[in-house]
Amino acid sequence: MTVRRAWLVAGVSIGMALSFIALLVIGTFTAAAGLFGAADGRNGSVGLAKGAVPARYQALVQQWGNLCPAINPALLAAQLYQESGWNPRAQSHAAAQGIAQFIPATWATHGIDGDKDGDRDVWDPADAIPSAASYDCAMAEYVKSAPGDPANNMLAAYNAGPYAVIKYGGIPPYRETQNYVRIIRTLEKSFARPIGRVDPSRQAAAAIHFAQQQLGKKYLWGGTGTPEQDGRFDCSGLTQAAYRTVDIELPRVANDQYNAGPHPARDELLPGDLVFFSDDLTNSRAIRHVGIYVGGGYMINAPRTGALIRFDKIDTPDYFGATRVTADGAKALPKRPSEV
Repeated sequence: MTVRRAWLVAGVSIGMALSFIALLVIGTFTAAAGLFGAADGRNGSVGLAKGAVPARYQALVQQWGNLCPAINPALLAAQLYQESGWNPRAQSHAAAQGIAQFIPATWATHGIDGDKDGDRDVWDPADAIPSAASYDCAMAEYVKSAPGDPANNMLAAYNAGPYAVIKYGGIPPYRETQNYVRIIRTLEKSFARPIGRVDPSRQAAAAIHFAQQQLGKKYLWGGTGTPEQDGRFDCSGLTQAAYRTVDIELPRVANDQYNAGPHPARDELLPGDLVFFSDDLTNSRAIRHVGIYVGGGYMINAPRTGALIRFDKIDTPDYFGATRVTADGAKALPKRPSEV
């Protein structure tokens, strides 16, 4: 939503631009048609998606995310993101503390000295992240005899306690626990580096159609398209509104929208993918701009104050990466206080 240097496609009128983009969309969707059902579905890779974990924590998550077979780095990353949004000073109303949100009693039992500096500090990610992985693995060990997926059972034990998992022979019939398992396993896909191609989106065409209709409108910082704002948008307001037309509710800000689905590589982009830009290419929390990809190396975006919603090239030095939005991925994202 902040200022981003961009250039306008010279000499292209709105009418010509619509024809141009229609060709891009049709051509790219035609090429993508053969991909439906062809993806290998191996998004459970232990590799981390580019920049999804802040660089200062990436090595910790990669190392400790392989502590036991029931977890992997992407799953551990999803838990940490869900718990604290990578904030090492986070503290909840229930007294949960730090990046992994341990309550004091649990920390006293399960906190470990991850960095071997002689103390166990819940506020230090070098202790808290290893402790989160260790606690996950302890839960997995408790419920290892329960039928079903070991990672699902581990997460259920984390949320409801291991005895509930043992009692019910898997995920217990508690709505909170079932939702917790679903959310973390969905977010896991956003933090994992995909192996093979990511499934194409079936909602992308309608989202692009909405974005096309906004071409030529003036940018408005903080704009979400309300009547009071004369239907104007900023960058993430535009992408949020585009996907709202297909009943997918994205978060308000760009860096949270990055986690709304898996991350296709640059050469695998398809129309409808969200494309992101940052001055720090190692940290998704530093993302400051987003657009909606339309094919041929172009996006529709609301660039900055004083500019119009327009087409821009995506291949710039600040290109961060892309997200293929899914309904489940968007639903799994934690609500920030401003969105509740």
